[in-house]
Parts: sequence; C-alpha cells; structure tokens
Amino acid sequence: RFIACPQLARTVRRCLQSGAGPRPLLLEFAPGPGILTQTLLDAGFRVVALESNSDFLTDLQSLENSLDGQLKVIHGDFFRLDPMAKGALKPPAVSSDKLFETMGVAAVPWRADVPLKIFGIIPQQLERKRLWRLLFSLYECSSIYRYGRVELNLFISEKEYTVLTAKPGNSKIYQALTVLAQLGYDIELLHKEPWSSFATNLKNGGLAIPKAGQLPNDHLCLVRLTPQQNLFTGGLKPSNASTFIFMVKQSFAKPKSRLTDRLNSWSLDSSDTLLKALEIPQNASVCNLYPEDYKRLFEALQNSDMFAESFFHDEVLTGTRTMN
Repeated sequence: RFIACPQLARTVRRCLQSGAGPRPLLLEFAPGPGILTQTLLDAGFRVVALESNSDFLTDLQSLENSLDGQLKVIHGDFFRLDPMAKGALKPPAVSSDKLFETMGVAAVPWRADVPLKIFGIIPQQLERKRLWRLLFSLYECSSIYRYGRVELNLFISEKEYTVLTAKPGNSKIYQALTVLAQLGYDIELLHKEPWSSFATNLKNGGLAIPKAGQLPNDHLCLVRLTPQQNLFTGGLKPSNASTFIFMVKQSFAKPKSRLTDRLNSWSLDSSDTLLKALEIPQNASVCNLYPEDYKRLFEALQNSDMFAESFFHDEVLTGTRTMN
C-alpha cells in the first residue's frame, strides 16, 4: 500500500474539484491513514471511505464521528466487490448493492450523467488483473456499473497508463487491454507524480516500484476513466460483451499476424468479403486496427450467419471466473 504525502494531497484535491457548485459524493477506496481523505473533506466533498485494513479503521472512524455526516467509513475492499462466493459476505468482501444503498446512490440510465465518482490508488500487486476486472464489469454493466456510468479517478502505474493510451502499430504496447479501454472509457490524464512522493509501509522502507521492462515507469499517473455514453450503440450489448472481449483477446494472441489469419482460424470462409465491406485492408495486421475497427468487426460478425458465439463459450466462462 502506498501513502501519499501532504503536498500530493493538495494536488489531488485540485484535480478532483470541478466548478464552483456543491461537491458531489466521492467514494474513496483504501484511504489508509486518511491523508487524502482529510484533504478531500476540507475541499467540501462528501466522502464514503471504503477501507479493508482494520489497522486504519479506528482513526478513520474517529474522524467520521467528529464530523456532521460528511464522512462515512465502511469496512470493505473495493477489489472484493461482488465476489462469486455463495452465501452471506463477510468483510472485507462487499456487495455493491449494499454499498450503493448505504451511500444513497440510485441507478440511472447509461446515457445519464455520472452518478458517482470513485477515487483511489490501485495496488501494484495484480494491477493488470484489477484493471481487467474493471473492464469486464464495465462491458457487462455489472457490479458498480449497474448504477450507470460511474467515473473512476485512479492512480495507476505509468507503464499501465502507457498501455491504456497506446496507438495502433506498436505490437509491444498496443494490446487487447488498450483496445477495450479506449472503446469503453474516455481516458484523461490528470496528473503524473514521481514514485518518491509516495511513502510505503514495507518493512525495509523501500519503494516497491514494479519492474516495467521497456516501458516508462517513473511515475504514478492519476487517470480519469469516464465510461463512454455511446459504448452500447449498434450490436454491442452487455449481454454479448463477454464474447466481444474474448474476440479481441483472441485477435491479440498473435498481434503481428494478419487479421484474415485470425478470422480464418475461427472458420470464417468469407473473411476477405467481410473486410472489404468494412473497408479494412486485407493485409492489415491485428495491431494496426483502431479500437473502433474491432467494434465494427464484431457488429458485422453478429449480423452474419458465419459467426458462432459458441466458439468462445468456454474461454468466456473461464475468463469470467478468473477475473472474479
């Protein structure tokens, strides 16, 4: 867990403030000792703090008791929302339905305004997997996205931000995650902060900066992810979104391969005709297509009689279980 310094807390406050009106409700996950929480409260936000570590709960609850309803502290883990386990949930596992009921946030139509803003630092351990799980929830309109286009304001590593915002053509960083994130979210970089601004509770006192290989990773990036209003236009729906996700993942199994080779591997005999109709070059490689091209391709396949969703059925089920 990383703990932000006070100077950074003021920067976060400026990034999250919008306009001169009343501050909206903000769900903060993993607030720790509450440095950022206090800054957000001072800025006038109403904050619900979702904390999984019992070591921090006492001080947060004391802060809650000193305020007149501006802060609500809940024992829970944002990344253990809606697990697939059967029976009653035990903290820190949390039901999103119960959480949103406690916050007083009602579901709104997908194309309505953002019903809730969420803020937090994604743990570096299993960071990629956590981003994938958020994407699954987004495309399936499950968990927090049952309530509408919930806005995420997240500190993520610079290496993952680089992947999320990559452009077509670079097979090393332009990935399935890139395509799905850019289709699903409006991605806005709010701030980049050096790792040295974050304290750590590691025993050796060092910074747990993850290795990034060839990607830049000198900062944590505060990124705003706002779900796209037009995500579910055309043939893409929450009911078939898992199939779309795995179509994209299958395509990027060999990112330098030609798209026609991937289509032919799915037993699509008329792939050349399909690509011509979509105005996609027949020699286009997987990593050269724009995110919108993948959505158009999927919608065209949905409307054809040569595509069977059952081809991805087993992988869809396995992947969904893994993400949960």
